[in-house]
Amino acid sequence: MTHQNRLSQEKSPYLLQHANNPIDWYPWGEEAFNKAEKEDKPIFLSIGYSTCHWCHVMAHESFEDEGVARYMNDHYVAIKVDREERPDIDSVYMKICQMMTGQGGWPLTIVMTPEKRPFFAGTYFPKERRQQLPGLVDVLSHVHRIYKEDKNQLADIEKNVKAALDKTIEREKGEGLSKETIDQAYQTLEQRFDLVFGGFGTGQKFPQAQNLLFLLHYYQVTKTKKALYMVEHTLVNMIKGGIWDQLGFGFSRYTVDRRWKTPHFEKMLYDNAMLLMVLASSYQITKKPFYKEKALQLVTFIKAEMTAEEGGFYSAIDADSEGEEGKYYTWTFSEIYDHLDEETADLFVDVYGVSPRGNFEGKNILYLPQLDFSTYAADYGLSEEEIVMTLSQACQSLLAVRKERVYPHLDDKVLTSWNSLMIAALSQAAAVFQDTDMLEMAKKALLFIEEKLYENGRLQARYRQGEAKFHAYLDDYAFLSWAYLSLYEAGADRKNLEKAMATCREMEDLFWDTELGGFFFSGSDSEQMIVQEKEVVEGGLPSGNSIASFVYAKLALMTAHSHYEKRLNELLSIFNTDIKEAPASTPSLMRSLLLTHYPSQQVLVFGKEKARFLEKLQTAYLPNVVTLLADDAADLADLAPYTSDYPNNPGQTMIYVCQNFTCQRPTTDMQEAMAQILEG
Repeated sequence: MTHQNRLSQEKSPYLLQHANNPIDWYPWGEEAFNKAEKEDKPIFLSIGYSTCHWCHVMAHESFEDEGVARYMNDHYVAIKVDREERPDIDSVYMKICQMMTGQGGWPLTIVMTPEKRPFFAGTYFPKERRQQLPGLVDVLSHVHRIYKEDKNQLADIEKNVKAALDKTIEREKGEGLSKETIDQAYQTLEQRFDLVFGGFGTGQKFPQAQNLLFLLHYYQVTKTKKALYMVEHTLVNMIKGGIWDQLGFGFSRYTVDRRWKTPHFEKMLYDNAMLLMVLASSYQITKKPFYKEKALQLVTFIKAEMTAEEGGFYSAIDADSEGEEGKYYTWTFSEIYDHLDEETADLFVDVYGVSPRGNFEGKNILYLPQLDFSTYAADYGLSEEEIVMTLSQACQSLLAVRKERVYPHLDDKVLTSWNSLMIAALSQAAAVFQDTDMLEMAKKALLFIEEKLYENGRLQARYRQGEAKFHAYLDDYAFLSWAYLSLYEAGADRKNLEKAMATCREMEDLFWDTELGGFFFSGSDSEQMIVQEKEVVEGGLPSGNSIASFVYAKLALMTAHSHYEKRLNELLSIFNTDIKEAPASTPSLMRSLLLTHYPSQQVLVFGKEKARFLEKLQTAYLPNVVTLLADDAADLADLAPYTSDYPNNPGQTMIYVCQNFTCQRPTTDMQEAMAQILEG
């Protein structure tokens, strides 16, 4: 009979992966903590996510092992946490791991007292000692002895961890953020930029889309050409590399090398959302068809592989299939010739870097040694157009073959925060490309959140199989407000602006620190961790406080409500030290400074032709321009009272171009209005 533990009752795909482990896993909750206290056992806390490669490895080596399970069940209370469902838990204990060991990652391994006080931390452990890594069996024995026999050492560790944690939340308000702060962020990125292959650093590479979005914005307001070059050079090298799926499209999470060539094959919704924004904005600036082509391909991938029938977006696609990393995506040399005619196969292996030896464990990750296909024309006696067509047909043929393989695990939970990022991205891309399908995808996903992810009026963080659960976190609210705002900017539907403002009000009610300012990560009505975190530094995702600052900066420019400016200034004040110490670590917040420290414009459009003018406006990349559109000026007076000073003329579409809420004379000429905006 197959063993089942308490995780079998959960909805999380990650927890369900461990439901048949012989370890008596508990989900995070009072039942586990009460058992630990009653039996005086330490808690073994394991945090991961369903598409995490090393989580799979540790599970197969240790958590499925009967001997490990017996020891752990006898000596520990074991708790499993899905970091994507419970980022509040993950964030606190990851910070503790980094403080105790100098590094972090997943699977995250924490041992703590029944009172949730950690005294041991690590990440992946093999079952038995391997090179420099201690074995889990030895770790469990050693740590249990400390818990039972060395109370003095235990108390010292707990005290030091608590002191270090408390220090991380100590902040003094400050002032003095300026254009110089923004320049420092740019200069840091410039210093870290890989001139050869793009991206930042020279080791393993993550896309870091927030950096690219900041650089595009910085380029537009300062005209620093290198900022744009850094983005373009990064995008081109990523799309040439294995991090971009050359057959099915979409970006993987990162590569293990600086060339973007060898990916860790998992695909995350949030990476692809943020990179869609980068591609759309890059096209707006440069008008290069290449960026539009890749943006459309990325959306094709999202629609085909990461969209639920009801409209929400799935979270991630695993790197592994049939227990092997990259098996779904890689090819042997002979497989190419098995499925293509010889002449086409010759061209394909040449263009996509395929060799008999392979470039990944005897197989081939498809990548493009060069983007210029004209260089192959003479060799194969074909025109460039014929080469493109031949390769396109070959890719379709191989993609059809690939679809017959065992598909990687799909994490099909719907997360409010990540969905909101994709909604914002699709809204922005829909505006740039005038693509109604993208706009409908965004609207449908937003409707999914509104209909499925509220319980008793409270936004929830995760939906799966009919269940919405976990009070939404700061990121959910901040990203959702950005989604509403982006959808408003794409189509000028007043209700989306109203909802952006309403979401900000809810966010303040639940998360704002009324004493010191800034947003806590967890709501006042939610379970409280051992420390109340306020995060502004960004990692793979933007931080809630950074996106909140960006949304407030935009709403302040749109509405002239002093409340938004006040809140923005309070955010900048409480995080002043964090920002000054490492401005490049807060790229989304830097964009709010770009809005407030450089000239910005409000464009008011009243009349029946407003949609036609908006379409014209959206052809240009104008990050410091906000738009308010209505049939009649009175329609917006309650949201942005200053608009009532600028009446419309019935029968005509009036366009006002304003700076600091003071408008130039109105015009009915769209060309003239565009000229005023571009001069501004």
